[in-house]
Amino acid sequence: MLTRLRIRNFKRFPNADIELGQAVVFVGQNNSGKTTALQSLALWDVGLRKWNQEYKGRAVPAKRPGVTINRRDLVAIPVPSANLLWRNLHVRDIKKANGKPDTQNVRIDIIVDGIKEGKAWSCGLEFDYANDESLYCRPLRLNNQKELQRMPVPPEAAETLIAYLPPMSGLAATEPKWEAGRINVLLGEGQTAQVLRNLCHQLHEQPEPKTGWREVFDFIESLFGAQLQPPEFIKERGEITMRYKDPEGCLLDLSCAGRGLQQTLLLLAHLYANPKTVLLLDEPDAHLEVLRQRQIYQLLTDVAARQGSQIIAASHSEVVLNEAANRDIVIAFVGPPHRIDDRGQQVLKALTDIGFDQYYEAELKGWALYLEGSTDLAILQAFAQTLEHPAARVLERPFVHYLTTNLPARAREHFYGIQEAKPDLVGFALFDRIDKPLASGTPLTETMWQKREIENYLCMESVLLAYARHDQPDDLFGAAEAQRRVQTMRDCIQEITLALRTLGRPSPWSAEVKASDDFLNPLFDLFFQKVGLPNLLRKTDYHALARLVPKDQIDQEVVAKLDGLLAVAQKAKSKET
Repeated sequence: MLTRLRIRNFKRFPNADIELGQAVVFVGQNNSGKTTALQSLALWDVGLRKWNQEYKGRAVPAKRPGVTINRRDLVAIPVPSANLLWRNLHVRDIKKANGKPDTQNVRIDIIVDGIKEGKAWSCGLEFDYANDESLYCRPLRLNNQKELQRMPVPPEAAETLIAYLPPMSGLAATEPKWEAGRINVLLGEGQTAQVLRNLCHQLHEQPEPKTGWREVFDFIESLFGAQLQPPEFIKERGEITMRYKDPEGCLLDLSCAGRGLQQTLLLLAHLYANPKTVLLLDEPDAHLEVLRQRQIYQLLTDVAARQGSQIIAASHSEVVLNEAANRDIVIAFVGPPHRIDDRGQQVLKALTDIGFDQYYEAELKGWALYLEGSTDLAILQAFAQTLEHPAARVLERPFVHYLTTNLPARAREHFYGIQEAKPDLVGFALFDRIDKPLASGTPLTETMWQKREIENYLCMESVLLAYARHDQPDDLFGAAEAQRRVQTMRDCIQEITLALRTLGRPSPWSAEVKASDDFLNPLFDLFFQKVGLPNLLRKTDYHALARLVPKDQIDQEVVAKLDGLLAVAQKAKSKET
């Protein structure tokens, strides 16, 4: 089992130190380094194999002991030029010594630690750039003296089997029978579509009692209701075919199966066909619905443990993150890669209740935004864009938690729970008008609208008439129809206004009216009834009205709220790239 990975000068990493274990999940935003970390292990594995092919059981020469790795050997790290493996493409350092240029190679260092049969081992390799097509690999130097000392290559490292498995890329209509080496090459190149039947054939051809095949059969039937049929090798065509029986009893080619079934079958077949392997999985949850992601993750880790295998997976799934955080190792690629679940029990309890995905987002952004619902965020975004307010930028991808209620206690519970793990977290909570005073002087800035709710600030007659005019393109019905719709909206506004007055309710334009429930909802029900259409503008769609509010008519209180939100966001210690 691998226990630690250290990287220097590889792709995006100047330095990285990553804890590993029986099951590890890498989480992070796109381009944060998750796949790069997996690829560093693949590069180390290629270097180790090449080194042992050349020198295992032989004396290592004192000078130039490196082995050459061709770029095309790096099937799991496809790059058009070898220098793309180096951070910032920096392969040489040139300095002046005694007035003359002194050129030094910049090396990639990858050190992997592990345990085998209770014995700890460590194996470090260094890589030098040769040219666009190749690089040199040798054991890591331990000093820079004239008599170089290098880290020994332990036999335990050589016995480690590593396999890189990218997401399922669909399934080819036909699949030739491949040898084991070709299967590994195709997998490394990401051509999973070319090997699924081959993996299943390998598994099915294992000696009786074919335990692996039978277990995979049972899992697929239980998860997807599909009964796998044994793969068949058609010797005349050199192809492997495979079918399955769907829940209605129809026999279908495996290419007809859903991508989620194919993805799960790929992972299980590889696990059973290759025991005692370190499996590098890039987005194993790809193509899986949310409800299945937890189930498949649990299944993979349980099977891996029984097979003596180790799983190191890169994922974007919140479900997988929360499942792994309580039982396995989660490494967050936010700033330097680090473990996010290595904390005291009180913090663990808080994060378990709230969700580790919430902590991850808080760590990434450094601040939290609390609103009643997603419509509120869309309205704020629309106002900020119309005003060309700098808050528009921070509102593009905020860490926002929707409260679904107007209770400040909900926001405080969530915010201070996360703050247990991230003490420098700041937050901004915006509520509809509340009769009780809000807290002040805390890291969570609490504020409320002076009018009843956010919809009051877009509830204007001119906005409603503009919506009626532009709800459908003018050229579809013509100017006369557009004018008719505007008059219909005027009539509806008058009718609902009179009804509110009769009921003793505030005016539609009053700060005291609950604009959405008391006015806008009945207004649009009536308007669309009169124009002969189903209601096309429900409460969740009112952000469309915010985009129709002219810049000079946006209330100054909206500007003040955006100013306050921006001030909090600017205090945040963000780790976002």
